[in-house]
Amino acid sequence: MTAIVLGAKVITFFLTFGSLLGHVQPATLFNVAESNASYAPYLLMTLPFCLASFGYHGNVPSLMKYYGKDPKTIVKCLVYGTLMALALYTIWLLATMGNIPRPEFIGIAEKGGNIDVLVQALSGVLNSRSLDLLLVVFSNFAVASSFLGVTLGLFDYLADLFGFDDSAMGRLKTALLTFAPPVVGGLLFPNGFLYAIGYAGLAATIWAAIVPALLARASRKRFGSPKFRVWGGKPMIALILVFGVGNALVHILSSFNLLPVYQ
Repeated sequence: MTAIVLGAKVITFFLTFGSLLGHVQPATLFNVAESNASYAPYLLMTLPFCLASFGYHGNVPSLMKYYGKDPKTIVKCLVYGTLMALALYTIWLLATMGNIPRPEFIGIAEKGGNIDVLVQALSGVLNSRSLDLLLVVFSNFAVASSFLGVTLGLFDYLADLFGFDDSAMGRLKTALLTFAPPVVGGLLFPNGFLYAIGYAGLAATIWAAIVPALLARASRKRFGSPKFRVWGGKPMIALILVFGVGNALVHILSSFNLLPVYQ
């Protein structure tokens, strides 16, 4: 199922954004109308979202299931997957920022900032029925693949945690435990995606930055040189901890409206 949805997402992505890139206006992309505008103050706000979007640590249990305890293969998967996601995200930014004038993003944010609002804004700018349809199809596949991709590692983790076997009944139990809570949450709070991903960034700070760094430090003290060891030594561990704490502070400050917001 994940492979089918992801494949459909990739196809619709290139069909949609191949067309959008052809409509990119340099004046819109570089915001020539506001040449003195500075966006640096808003960069801190993006940290929790970036960590949630590019933190694939949760998929490691599934990668170990597929490839065994082969660190080199798993590292390659994570590195290549991250670079691929970064490339696609860059295309996404070019296509959206190059077609939608910067002031219109204020209205998008005021309406909740969800993907349906962004699709409506792009539709209003381009005025193309076929492209409108592609945008809607892509946005639905994007949400579905994100849902399945994020829960991939959680599925295998919960199966291992609760001892569910790989039979049809065992996988059904795991699927219910994995997918039922977010489905209920999505139905009850359809506009809660941006709030959820912000808190996901805070949670990711703990389990994808702070905890792994502390575990690596404790493991090296207790067991010495393991079979697999990330380069960088103690300075790298310290850097990750600083990033994690900084990311958590950004989210807390943002929650209390203490950071600048583009408006």
